[in-house]
Amino acid sequence: MSASETIGRIPVRDVRPAVDGGRSPAKAVEGETFRVTATVFREGHDAVAANVVLTDPEGRAGPWTPMRELAPGTDRWGADVTPGSVGRWSFHVEAWGDPIATWRRHAGIKIPAGLDIGLVLEEGGDLYERAAAGVPEAAGQALVLAAADALRDDSLSVSARLGAALTPEVDAVLAAHPLREFVTASDPLPLLVERERALYGSWYEFFPRS
Repeated sequence: MSASETIGRIPVRDVRPAVDGGRSPAKAVEGETFRVTATVFREGHDAVAANVVLTDPEGRAGPWTPMRELAPGTDRWGADVTPGSVGRWSFHVEAWGDPIATWRRHAGIKIPAGLDIGLVLEEGGDLYERAAAGVPEAAGQALVLAAADALRDDSLSVSARLGAALTPEVDAVLAAHPLREFVTASDPLPLLVERERALYGSWYEFFPRS
């Protein structure tokens, strides 16, 4: 298995850009954006998500950048990242299970069909409470807790309970602080960030040829 592949609960494979299987650094330019891609998949029907983490030359990991599936059904994910200074960086990909996205998918099927409505809403309340534990107070923890309370409040209509959990405000908080399960990280890959395109002739290394 190469440095760009990690087999865990949620496999991460073929992380790019990678040069010589990660033995040599890919190249980038300070302040310019490049794309990191990886193959991420999961057995079964539960939702999966992924993100990229850049680590600067001092060894400090930056805020992670969410990845998106580049084409539906391909299992190929990507995100654009921007190193902010010159030096020897590294990056890795994290893949993880997204239980709230899985719950929303199930709720979107079961609730319109009238199946296990009370159970589905209670399950959602439990998930949102778990998610709130990972949200700082200043970042909107109260919004997520209020959504959890609404999901459990059987004095409200079903649409009101569900709607409270699906507001744009709650979505924004959970996008920044998602509930992540079974996180699997790839091995780090090296990245050399230069001040300018001085090595124009070697830029093919960014997307190595077969």
